[in-house]
Amino acid sequence: MKVVVQRAKNAQVSVNGEVIGSIEFGLVLLVGVTHHDTEEDAAFVADKIANLRIFEDESGKMNVSLLDVGGAVLSVSQFTLYGDCRKGRRPNFMEAAKPEHALNIYEAFNDELRKKGITVETGRFGAMMEVMLTNDGPVTLIVESKEKSE
Repeated sequence: MKVVVQRAKNAQVSVNGEVIGSIEFGLVLLVGVTHHDTEEDAAFVADKIANLRIFEDESGKMNVSLLDVGGAVLSVSQFTLYGDCRKGRRPNFMEAAKPEHALNIYEAFNDELRKKGITVETGRFGAMMEVMLTNDGPVTLIVESKEKSE
């Protein structure tokens, strides 16, 4: 599992011109799932992201988490995170999970965040979406499930 984490002042996702998810403050998460990802991976990544100390404290240092600041999440499925661009000019998406598996893991990931008391807004799985955000910082990180074994 691979998630691009972006700290945001606000964000929204639209499908066919209709806003289907929005947040005022928190994190935009672009969520990629590969074939071997499990619900355990989803739980690991959700816990890591919820507790990452990437928001500024009163001294201006990145020292508090999403849970500490009471921020929300805009979670957007993103199979292209597993696009391999090393050969040729067209990305290869063989590492991206099949839709049925990816949807199950994506939903498990969002559920894990909700269990922690985080408000989670989402895009529409498999749809062509437009994501708008005001990146705060900017702060952009990548969190991967493979870290759990390292």
